[in-house]
Amino acid sequence: RGTESLSTMQAFTKWVPHPGPMTRGIVEQNMGISLRRMGVETLDLLQFHWWDYDDPAYLDALTHMTRLCEEGRIKHLALTNFDTAHVQTITEHGIRIVSNQVQYSLIDLRPEVRMVPFCLEHQITLLTYGTVCGGLLSDAYLGQPEPRSAALNTASLRKYKQMIDAWGGWALFQELLQALRQIADRHGVSIANVAVRYILDRPAVAGVIVGIRLGVAEHLADNARVFDCSLTPDDHEAINAVLVKSRDLYHRIGDCGDEYRR
Repeated sequence: RGTESLSTMQAFTKWVPHPGPMTRGIVEQNMGISLRRMGVETLDLLQFHWWDYDDPAYLDALTHMTRLCEEGRIKHLALTNFDTAHVQTITEHGIRIVSNQVQYSLIDLRPEVRMVPFCLEHQITLLTYGTVCGGLLSDAYLGQPEPRSAALNTASLRKYKQMIDAWGGWALFQELLQALRQIADRHGVSIANVAVRYILDRPAVAGVIVGIRLGVAEHLADNARVFDCSLTPDDHEAINAVLVKSRDLYHRIGDCGDEYRR
């Protein structure tokens, strides 16, 4: 806390432009907006997302942002929801990326097919989201009947319930929650803690992004307990015994981010 703590903190920001021409001026203008809003002289990490792979102007944007990195206005350049093929294209153009933010959880292990091996080879890390499936991977849903549509009252709950349906359905999901609860009991933590710890321990993962709803659901104290939990080989065996019964989401959906571009 206090002024001294500010020097140890990093603030990340994201840029999601509309596809189209990406000139140096357009990129500089948008970076300037972020710098002013955040009240800083340098962006610690800029995460870039691009909707339309058919428009190669994303390479122009990243090239200009690389120049801004060289000039000291951006410390690190990162991606959000890029698939492996396009991360490879970016890398082959000599653009240095430090991380890619992707959906990654016990339900959605698609990054392990292509993204993780590529990232390990090229010293790129992953920042993951959806790791607790919008709150579904938690004690709150253990032993509960399958929620009706009306009970899925946030976009995240609706999205991740669809992922669970594609993965194996509610009955198998309950089996996973039961296995996680047994593991959590052994470690004195929550189901969500175990789900996050599992992904934090995966190769190439640098961090897990856990969302909050200010004033509604923050779970700050519970989230901190993740760092008190270390999964054992027996824990992994119990989890994998359930996961082997699930469907292959990579073949059903595609690579990282493909769900947003179909």
